[in-house]
Amino acid sequence: MNAPAGSLRTLLSGLVDYAGLFPPARLGMAAAAEAYNRARVGEHEWMLGRFICPVSRLEELTQHASALMPGTAGTSGYREHADSGEPWRISALVDTDIKGMEKALDMIDSFNARHASEDAGQAVIDVVELKVSEVNEIDWVLDQLPEEIYPFFEFPVSADCRGFVAALSGEQAAAKIRTGGVVPGAFPTPQEVIAFLNACDAADVPFKATAGLHHPVRGAYRLTYEKDCASAPMYGFLNVFMAACFIRIKGANDAEAIRLLTDEDGASFKFLDDVASWAGHGLETAQIAAVRESFALSFGSCSFDEPVEDLRKMGVV
Repeated sequence: MNAPAGSLRTLLSGLVDYAGLFPPARLGMAAAAEAYNRARVGEHEWMLGRFICPVSRLEELTQHASALMPGTAGTSGYREHADSGEPWRISALVDTDIKGMEKALDMIDSFNARHASEDAGQAVIDVVELKVSEVNEIDWVLDQLPEEIYPFFEFPVSADCRGFVAALSGEQAAAKIRTGGVVPGAFPTPQEVIAFLNACDAADVPFKATAGLHHPVRGAYRLTYEKDCASAPMYGFLNVFMAACFIRIKGANDAEAIRLLTDEDGASFKFLDDVASWAGHGLETAQIAAVRESFALSFGSCSFDEPVEDLRKMGVV
């Protein structure tokens, strides 16, 4: 293992929200919980963020993951192999119409109450993710949410998304962009991604990304894990989050930002302890830390091992 440079560690710290339940991995709950637990106790746990679980499957998560969550062993000793660290952090994906928010919040409250106990395995849902199709839905949802739940709103970016982003400005909330999928048509254009990042920057709205970001650097990759599946150009998470850093810190113009976002040469990215650079343009590690803390928050990936393995192949971890 190569020790990651300070700038890379800062860029990637807590960046990967684990979404093993979702395509293309689509693991069963038991397998996904075990994979997340392995990552939590593995050498690259510093890159790991939350476990993403649909609200409709929270009971299933309790059933299959309680014994893996931190806590003390009960009289049956069923927790004797559980990790003794911090509670699992869960992001609950609202997988119903937003008009069902009241029921979803009740299920989240029940989960949190149950998993506040060490004997039940400690975990907390402090984030929700949901889709909206109209700007006015954002205010309605925000009125329903308790203060301790931080929401990410996914909305269309194929048209001008500034209205959605503006509705989040000044709120304790963030935007979410879908950067890919299992079919070529699921990928937004580079212009749409940069327009989203610019809108979030202008309105001072944090964001996360999801889907199609298994690999560090943009390239043509297989869309699923199925044999003989099609390939398509996918964004790299280094491209996306370095672009966010340059936009936030240096106000990169659209042409330069798109060039960074679509760069397929891993050698363009350099990481030292105090500086990270792309194509000779540098950012200080302290600047990257500020962006990660308050702007470019995370991305969802159905694999944790694949991003790590690709970073190993690059020789940076």
